[in-house]
Formats: sequence, structure tokens, C-alpha cells
Amino acid sequence: MYNPLTRSYGEPHKRPEVQNSTVEFIASSDYMLRPPQPAVYLFVFDVSHNAIEAGYLEVVCQSLLENLDKLPGDTRTKIGFITFDSTVQFYNLQEGLSQPQMLIVSEIDDIFLPMPDSLLVNLHESKELIKDLLNALPSMFTYTRETHSALGPALQAAFKLMSPTGGRVSVFQTQLPSVGTGYLHSREDPNQRSSTKIVQHLGPATDFYKKLALDCSGQQTAVDLFLLSSQYSDLASLACISKYSAGCVYYYPSFHHIHNPVQKEKLQKDLQRYFTRKIGFEAVMRIRCTKGLSIHTFHGNFFVRSTDLLSLANVNPDAGFAVQMSIEENLTDTSLVCFQTALLYTSSKGERRIRVHTLCLPVVTSLMDVYAGADVQAIICLLANMAVDRSVSSSLSDARDALANAVVDSLSAYMSTASNLQQSALIAPYSLRLFPLYILALFKQKAFRTGTSTRLDDRIYAMCQIKSQPLVHLMKIIYPNLYRIDKLTDEGAIHVNDKVVPQPPLQRLSAEKLTREGAFLMDCGLILYIWLGRSCDNNFIKDVLGYPNYLSVPPKLTQLPELDNVSSERTRSFITWLKDSKSLNPVLQVIKDESPVKTDFLQQLIEDKTEAAFSYYEFLLHIQQQICK
Repeated sequence: MYNPLTRSYGEPHKRPEVQNSTVEFIASSDYMLRPPQPAVYLFVFDVSHNAIEAGYLEVVCQSLLENLDKLPGDTRTKIGFITFDSTVQFYNLQEGLSQPQMLIVSEIDDIFLPMPDSLLVNLHESKELIKDLLNALPSMFTYTRETHSALGPALQAAFKLMSPTGGRVSVFQTQLPSVGTGYLHSREDPNQRSSTKIVQHLGPATDFYKKLALDCSGQQTAVDLFLLSSQYSDLASLACISKYSAGCVYYYPSFHHIHNPVQKEKLQKDLQRYFTRKIGFEAVMRIRCTKGLSIHTFHGNFFVRSTDLLSLANVNPDAGFAVQMSIEENLTDTSLVCFQTALLYTSSKGERRIRVHTLCLPVVTSLMDVYAGADVQAIICLLANMAVDRSVSSSLSDARDALANAVVDSLSAYMSTASNLQQSALIAPYSLRLFPLYILALFKQKAFRTGTSTRLDDRIYAMCQIKSQPLVHLMKIIYPNLYRIDKLTDEGAIHVNDKVVPQPPLQRLSAEKLTREGAFLMDCGLILYIWLGRSCDNNFIKDVLGYPNYLSVPPKLTQLPELDNVSSERTRSFITWLKDSKSLNPVLQVIKDESPVKTDFLQQLIEDKTEAAFSYYEFLLHIQQQICK
């Protein structure tokens, strides 16, 4: 009630920080160890033969050229470039040069900066040289015979270059690092992929990348990893550079600019957002709670600096965090508890700010009230995070057992409480009715599934997503949304930017729901499938896909044409609306019976039995048997 500005009590309605659960303060100089840093961006490109063959460089350079003026920052913004194969190449972009100057360091065992001062330059002062370099880079290494990749030394060079200021390093890598410090060997045995017993190598092969990430974090530098690989690249080791420096991991398996247009388009769209989204620098986050509670385990990409202080060299709007909490003391004296998150960061415009979120929750006395207020999606996402940690520290089968036990234990407690109170004999309270279904969905998710051939890098990437995606995006990955789209109407539609967006009802994830006469869209978060029934109406196929009938639709269709009719407009506006709600651009795939990705689609029908997993009905019976034991 005390207002520090007027030095009086009362009138909380005049104070925004009391009225709002989210508020941002401009920080005073007490919150600065040094003047706020400028926005600094360093790009590190793999230019080995493998990388040039994949052709990603043109996509990235073109996208950066288009978005150069939209990079968040002010007049102090700096930018720099490093390329690497078996040597590391730096670029002098100092104002006054007639063209960019390449400096090659071949001494990769003891990397040094050839020119400490002119490798990171002011974006506005050196803009013409930067544009010249971006236009030249894609063709500079066209005839390279270099097959080696010195990723470790290139990252050490990036660390040295960024240490004075901090900022963001964006690394593009296409293969296993093969020379210099941090080199890796292939650890995957393809014959073991569908093993039901043990999945090995979920942890890193070396601590080099974690140690370097912690050094980067200490100097306020985050590393974002873009992995564009056609073969095993040991993401379990490489991802550590982003995990512990508060960076992001992007993964484009089988990327090729000609042979895989779907991944090329995805990279273009992802980069568009990546270059232009908001960013905060040199941040720390603290989470506090009412006395009697304690917060102990954190999930996400960061480094825990002290028991409750998370170091976030960069912070962005697409990152999610989860925390575990314990009740340490009896809360009988209080009617509510509070949680508060404070994030101290520097905006891209050089302002030091503190963003505060406050949440109050009531304390209840009966267990039934606890169950009534349960948030099943938050529970599932937290359990998924815990299961990733368990998979790495112990084993995948341990993690799966722990997930199953979480359902059995919580529903057993509910049933024993309900029977004592002579309440409903239901197996689960209304709030947790989807708990078993979502756990079954986790068992079938790439991160935790067994018995199906899953590439190790794909599995690790799924685990990275669980640890870093916000809840709303993570739930789509765990339990996709299925819609019937061959009969879209404007009934119940919503208006977005003057466009009418249809809202078809959700279907259950079972093959029973797929009719031969229909067309269905499944939103899996990172991928959108359109499934066509064999007897699908020819009018829909003609109006939306632009082909006369089912047989004429090609098996690898990945785009919808813009056709001038109501069906096409409705379908495209619905898909655009789904895509716009995501931080990562999903790829679209049209599926027929003979489609190569049909099995991936069927894997997502969570309620159906697969060769290695229960159907939903069987899983419910299994849970019931465990509870009755």
C-alpha cells in the first residue's frame, strides 16, 4: 500500500505495478555493471565442400541482405563474419576499404584474431562493404575441395571476438566437426535405431562445447546453432553450445537447396523471423516465491549462475522455461501464495529494463480442490522436461517408466481420496481426463519412442524442442490438432486482418476419423500434413490443389496454389492463420496412400495401436490394472 513516489499510503488503483500482473521498469544505474551494450551480431559459416554442395549459403546471405535494415539495434549496432573449413577465415570490413579483405588463419590449434579491431564493424558505417561481402560469399568457395570442418576453432575465434561486448553468434554447420579442438567421431549405429532396449549416446561425447558455452555466457554471448545436415552430426554434443549459452537450436535434416525445396523454404521463413524478432542482451532472470515454498529445478536454455539466478546472454520471444517447485512448510496460515519472475535485460536500443511477472494462486485445504485446479498441459510439459533429463542421466526406459508412474500415482491418490469421500468412482478428475492420453502421446513422440527407426539426431532435436519451446507450441508437437478441411464453411469463422478464417472442429487422433471421402489437415507444430482420402471429392482437389482428381495429385506435393475460388481461399487463409501463430515456420506435406511420408503421419494418430506402443484403449486398461495392484 505504500507509494514510494508520493511517500503516502493507500490509492493502489493509481499504481500500474500493483494493477498489472506484467509490468516493465526502466532500470536505474544500480542495475548496470557497465554501460548497456550495443546489439552485436556475428555470423559463423561452414564453407567446406559439404556446405557448398548443400547450397545453404545463398539462402542465408540473401535473407540477411533483405533484412539488414530490420536487424534490431540502434546506431551502435555491430556485425561481423567468420567462415571456416580446415582453416578459419576472417573478414576485414573497416570503412574506407574498396572491398572486403579476407584474412586466413591456418593455425587452428592455437587460434588467434588476425586484426582485433576491424573484424566487428558498425553496421551503418560499413553497410556497403557488408553488402558486397554477402553478395560475394555464396560463390567464393564454389570450387573448394576442402572436406574438413574446424568448428571448434571457429567457435573459439568467435568467443575471442565477442568477449569485449557480448552479443549473438549465429553458427551454420553441415557435418561432424572433423579437425581441431572439439572434433567428433560418428557414434550412431543405424542398425540399433529401432532397438527396443537401449538408446545410447543421448549425452555429449565431449565437454568442449559445454565449457565453451559457459565461457560465452560469462561474457554475455549466446550461440545459436543452425544444423543443416544430410548425415549424422552428433547434435547431442553440438547442441551444448546453445543450451548453456541461452541460444537456440535449429535443425534442417537432409537440407539441399535443389533436392529438398521444402527445407529450403522453411529455412528462408525461419531466418526472416530470426533476423527481425525482438532480442534482449546481457540478461539475468530470477524467480521468487512465498516463504514456505521453494523453487529448485529449472528447464530451458541458460546457465544457472547461483541457486536461483538464471544467466541469459540473449533472451528472445520464442523461448520457453519451466521450473519445479516444492512445498517446504505448512501453508495453513496463508490463503494465497505468490510467484514473481524478474528479468533484467538490455533492449536492442540500449535501454536497461526489468520485466516483472507476478502470479497469485489460492491455497486450498482439500485434495479434491487441488485436482479441480490442475492444469494438465502445464503438468505434461513439465513431466516431458523431467523425462528428457532422466533419459540423458539414466536411460530412455527409466524415463518412460517414470512418465507412466506419474499417471498411475496421481490417479491412485485421486481414487483413494474420492472413495474416502464417497464421491464419483471415476478413474480421473475432469481436469486430468486427458492426462493418460497426453502421456501416451509422449511415448509416441520422437524423443521417447522405441521400436520405430528414429535417427539419433532427430531424437536429440525433439528433446531440445521439449527443453526450450513455450508450452503452447510444445503441446502441438506432443498432441497434434486434426481438422477436416474438405467442407470448410464460414460458420464460427474469425476475422484476422480483414480476412475470414474458418474454424473447423477438432477431430480425435484416430484412423477411425479419417474417411475416404474427406481431406484432413493435421497440425503437428513443426509440420502440417494434408491427408487426402482415395474417394475425396474431385471438386475439392481441383479447387484447392489444382489437379483434376486424386490419381493426378503428385506424391510429393508441398505447396498449395493460389486459385481464385472460395474453397482455395478458405483453405489457404486457415493454413496461413495456423502458420502465423508459430515461431518456427512449419513445412506442408500433402499425403496420399502411396506418399513416402505416410508412416510419419500415421505415427501421429496417437489413439491407434502401433507395432511398439499401446492404443489409447489398451493404455487406459494398463493404467487401471496398475492402479488396482
